[in-house]
Amino acid sequence: MNYGFVIDNRKCIGCHACTVACKTENHVPVGVNRTWVKYVEKGVFPDTRRVFQVTRCNHCAKPPCVTICPVTAMYQRKDGIVDFNSDLCIGCKACMQACPYDSIYMDPDDGTAAKCHFCAHRTEIGLEPACVIVCPEHAIIAGDLSDPESEAAQLVAREPVRVRKPEQRTLPKLYYIDADESAIVPTAARHESIYMWSQRNAAVLGGGAAYPADSPLLQKNALAAYDVSHARPWGWQVPAYCWTKSIASGVLAVPAIAMALGRLSGNRVRDIALATVALLFTALTTVLLVWDLDHKERFLRVVFTPQSKSWLARGAFILIAYSAFCGVFWLSAVAGFSTPAAIFLWPTVLVGFFAAAYTAFLFGQCEGRDLWQTPFLPAHLIIQALLCGAAVLALLPDAMGGSTEAVALAVPTLILSLGLHMLILFGEVALPHATDNARYGVRLMTHGPFAGAFWGGGVVLGGVVPLVLLLLLVRGPQLFAGSSRIVAGVASVLALAGLLIFEWCFVMAGQSVPNS
Repeated sequence: MNYGFVIDNRKCIGCHACTVACKTENHVPVGVNRTWVKYVEKGVFPDTRRVFQVTRCNHCAKPPCVTICPVTAMYQRKDGIVDFNSDLCIGCKACMQACPYDSIYMDPDDGTAAKCHFCAHRTEIGLEPACVIVCPEHAIIAGDLSDPESEAAQLVAREPVRVRKPEQRTLPKLYYIDADESAIVPTAARHESIYMWSQRNAAVLGGGAAYPADSPLLQKNALAAYDVSHARPWGWQVPAYCWTKSIASGVLAVPAIAMALGRLSGNRVRDIALATVALLFTALTTVLLVWDLDHKERFLRVVFTPQSKSWLARGAFILIAYSAFCGVFWLSAVAGFSTPAAIFLWPTVLVGFFAAAYTAFLFGQCEGRDLWQTPFLPAHLIIQALLCGAAVLALLPDAMGGSTEAVALAVPTLILSLGLHMLILFGEVALPHATDNARYGVRLMTHGPFAGAFWGGGVVLGGVVPLVLLLLLVRGPQLFAGSSRIVAGVASVLALAGLLIFEWCFVMAGQSVPNS
């Protein structure tokens, strides 16, 4: 069996019977939908037409929501249905980021992920899904696509059909006959504050998608007359986690590399202080990750019942390993065991680089967020970790192992890492992007609701200003006679603040692109 849907737009009248039947059959709460009908109106009066699009889970042959789920709460059945187990779900919302179709929501009553599951409880006893039997026009056809005798398979073979976002290579099994570009492409139709029967739901947790009126991707004279709002899944905890993890994973790397190159002498007090910072910020990273879960009491399932393909689960083990190495290194330094400390330093640094970079692969599994799927991201995250390590080293007081020698090393390292960070940042913004989804995300970040924070905070305050201060400090130290450490400290604080602002813009803009 290989179940799938066919939506015949030649017959759909936009009556919403499928939406109501789905809600009734599956007890879907108010404010979220497993299936809904999008209206798009095209043309200029009186030459106008209205097109409909029934929207729901695509039951992909290669479902990214299954791959990213850290606890196998989302899974694919042998009959092709992508189903979910709410009893296993930890509420991480990663599946929502992985879905390129806005098909998954968080149940406001249970705090777990949910979506269309092909009315599996009906399908298993030979009944059709509720939306199919209620449709008055027979516009929704469900069936076994592997059976050439089924109506669904015959329609797919006979009629010109389209799927949504084929470029994502998820192989969706929701086929549209007579699909209209203005409806099937999420960024094609203009959205206003008021729909046909309602306002856009700005109360949706997280604010939902952003629709800039000046988007170059809009089709002329295409207006979304009715649609539903979707949450922005991840809150401020995720960009904050990216920032704290960069600090945790980079603080030991800069002095370790410098000592290996003979540019910095060993210092037991400094080792203890930096290892303490690494442990504290790793713990804070873990707190932020758990904080963002809707079922915080289930977080240990990621460790005890992990889904091995998920980078969220893999990342948890990388953070545990990094904490263990940091802990042993800290104990060795506190006890004064110089040889074990020297032995554990480099494994700790290397695992720290893995801790910094694994988020790139986690974001890579977020198929619905093309802005995050940049090939530069693994290297960018390691550079951000080195930036944070250099900034922390420059801020380290004398009592904790900071010294003129350490600051003299931290300043050029911060210049180099900050310069590379800005170079990659501008590269991600300016270089061509493979998909409209990524282009839209960049525009939201540079010309949309996040532009002020991005340019003012992430670029100017957190990039240009500290770079200028540091270059002046290197080129003309006499300009800051007696206050060079203060200038280096100010530049470090600005660089750290700018990185946090950039992380917020990057994460929020990426998930503000409409997917439906």
